[in-house]
Parts: sequence; C-alpha cells; structure tokens
Amino acid sequence: MIRFVCVWFIFAGVFSSAQAEFTDRSEPMAFGKGGQKKMLYDRRQRPQAVYLDGKVHLVFNGGGKGGKDPSFRTAPMATTYDTKTRSFSKTVTLGERSKDHHYGPVIWADDSGHLHVLSGCHRTPGTHLISKTPGSIGESFDDWREGAQIGESISYPAVYNIEGGKEMIYYRVLGHFGFWTYSVTEDDGETWATPEKAVTDMDVAGRFEWSSYQTKLLSSDGKTLHVAFIVYDDCKFEDPDRAMSDRFYNPRYREKTGQEWKYNLYYCQVDLASGAVTNFEGETMKAPMDVDYADENCLIWDTEWRGSGVPPSILLDEKGDPAFLHVLSGDDSKQEANYFYVFHDGDRWKKVFITESTHQWNSGHLRREKDGSLVAFLVVGDGYLESDGLMDSHGGGRIEEWCSSDQGETWQRERDLTPTVSKFSGWRFNNVQPVTKPGGEIVPGMLLFYGWGDPYSPQAKAFLIDETR
Repeated sequence: MIRFVCVWFIFAGVFSSAQAEFTDRSEPMAFGKGGQKKMLYDRRQRPQAVYLDGKVHLVFNGGGKGGKDPSFRTAPMATTYDTKTRSFSKTVTLGERSKDHHYGPVIWADDSGHLHVLSGCHRTPGTHLISKTPGSIGESFDDWREGAQIGESISYPAVYNIEGGKEMIYYRVLGHFGFWTYSVTEDDGETWATPEKAVTDMDVAGRFEWSSYQTKLLSSDGKTLHVAFIVYDDCKFEDPDRAMSDRFYNPRYREKTGQEWKYNLYYCQVDLASGAVTNFEGETMKAPMDVDYADENCLIWDTEWRGSGVPPSILLDEKGDPAFLHVLSGDDSKQEANYFYVFHDGDRWKKVFITESTHQWNSGHLRREKDGSLVAFLVVGDGYLESDGLMDSHGGGRIEEWCSSDQGETWQRERDLTPTVSKFSGWRFNNVQPVTKPGGEIVPGMLLFYGWGDPYSPQAKAFLIDETR
C-alpha cells in the first residue's frame, strides 16, 4: 500500500486550511550560515543531531566568508532547535577555523545527558568537548570542557550509544590505506578502550595501498554494528609512460577514473561484546580483513567497475537482514549515476533500479516504516552534474522522497522536499540524514540536509524538516 501521508502531501493546497497549515510546517527550515562543502557531512560521519527532551541539538561547519576573495575556513558550530516553539537558539562556536571539510563535528549524548562534540578529525585526534550542563549547548564555548582524547588518529567518526550504558566510536585510523576500528567508553567518555584487532585493513601485498569507505548501522538492541563498505586503489603515483595500463585505468569506461571512484559493495557485522566479525552467512571472519579476503567472503555486489563516491545507506528489512541504498555510475558512462535498492530475497542479492541521480557522491537516506514500507530520500536532478566549483565537487541536486510498498521490488516518487522559498531557487542540496535519539533510534518526521547557491563560495546553509506534529 502506498503510504497515504506521501500522497496527501503531493496534493497539498487543494484540501482544507488545516491541511495547508500542515504542509506549511513541512517546509525545510534554514539554520547556520557560511557553510563550506559538506557543511553537514555525508553518511560516513554521524550523527550531527541528537534529540533530547523535545529539543534537537545540531552541529555543523559554518562561518565561511564569501565575496571577491572567499575564505573556505570554517569552524565547528552548534545550535539547538526547540520543537515546541519551532525556533533555533543562538549559534555557539566550538573550535578554530580550518579549510579541511573533514573537520566537521559530530554530536552525541552520554548516559547522564551531557552532550559531547568531536571535531577536527582527519588523521588527527580531533577535539573532544563535553557540555558542562546536561542537555544544553550553553551560550558560549565557556559552557564546555575538554574531554579525554579518544585516539591518536581519527577520520570519519561515527558514534553510537550501545548496550550497557556505553558509547562507541567507529573510525578510520591513519590515512586512506589505514585501518578501520572502534573504541568504547563505559564512563561517559572519560576513558576509551580499543580492541587489539581492527575490523578491516584493505592494504595487502599484491594490492598495495588499497583502501575503503564505510558506513554503519547499530542494531536496535545496541549489540551489533552492521558495516557496509566500498573499496578503491589509493595509489599515490602516476607514471606518464603507463597511461593506459596504470592502476587507475577503468576497463569498463576505457579511461582513467582516479581515486574518486570506489567499487563493489561489501558487508560484515561486529558483535560489540566479543569483537567477533561475521559475514552475511554468519561465518566468523579473520580480523582485520584485507581486500582479497573481503572479495572472497564479504562481497555483496561486484559492480564490474561501476563506481561510487560514498558507501551505501543501510537498513534492516522485515527479516532482519541488511539492505542497502547505493548510487553507482552508469553501464556505459561515468557521467551518469543511478540509485539502487539492494536486498536479499532469500536466494540471491537483488539490485532494483530506483531512479537516476546527479552524481556518484550524492548521499541519501534509507529507512523502513512501522508498516513495513520503505522510504528513500534521494538527491536527484536534470542530468549529471558537471561543474568546476568546489561546492559542486561532491554532487548536489533536489531532495525527493521515494516509497516502496512491496519490500523494495518497485518504487514510486512521492514528493519533492526541496525548499520552495524563492531565495533558495536554483540551489543544490545534498547529504540527507536523519535526526536520532541517543540510542540511535530515528525520530520520525525529521530530516537534515544542506544546500548552496554559489558553487564558488562557502555560503551554504543547513536545513531541518520537522513534521512531528
């Protein structure tokens, strides 16, 4: 059954005034200013919002300056949205400015309700801050204290509240061909412990400098971490005498594609109590696994040299199995991108085409509703995005909602969620993500994304959709 609420919104304006009022509340609300590329990050780095007691505490990269000589130096910032008043607090700056968009912040709440913000992470320890007052970002930086260092090298942090009142952070250590691991705290972030063995380390003899990008999903009981990843050659050299035979040559497109292209789709899961890593079939994996071992044991989809920029979004289907929203380049052209829903039908992995995308770096969001229907929030547009503007370099387009009422076999476009306010006309948007509670539960009716109008200037804004009432 197609979700009634989706159809209702499409025909907004032809019903009663009460319906018009509800539609008005679905208009995305802008907050923050001066955002650079990935003002809100793609799905490798989460969460950037935490819901507590009727308030949403949000973090983002902001403060960039436009004009004739734009500055892409931005700082980690926080604001609080009150669901009762539907208003945002003042913005609090929580760190120094940097040109590195990876330095964007993530936020979580510990068991005592104190907020934690980690920023400045890209092969660095980053800066870990803890709010002095539970459930409050305060009025200034003085309302925060410095927390314990989590690790010496962190990139793409993703934080979850897990079973037993603990918090864990999953991240990459070192550079692109570093390894992925996690650390756990049992005392609200005062100390952190890391397993002796990492989860993955793609680099292996014969495939030197291979790497991966990864996304994660915590099970509802907080015991298991589901991990999806894509792999690529991170070779740091190019020999001009080997132009058609070097490691970046893509045989599907018969040209070099470079490090921007990541291939295949892999899955494993981590038991957070024991540290055991298993594949989809439940077989125990060696840890850390390298790319050859992953090919043999954890491969979900050999994409045959079709590439992606970001790893897929994950959900658990009605059987409790992982399913994925993935974006891939075209069969015949890398100037093409398509969305697929990937799921196991009991016999094999099926890949269902949903619709076209504008870029292989577009980061959408996938969720399953209580009635079993599936909803995908996609970044779409009118053709492939080709631009030399820094803000456009990782995709962008309109935000649309697509629904499936038959376990992902077919999909229908339900509505456009792009801001309609005239000053945002012609803007591009990306990096759709949910608002979650401390335990990772998704707050229904809330979404985050960011957008920009000028591809050459760091003047992005973040947006929140609130349909909770």
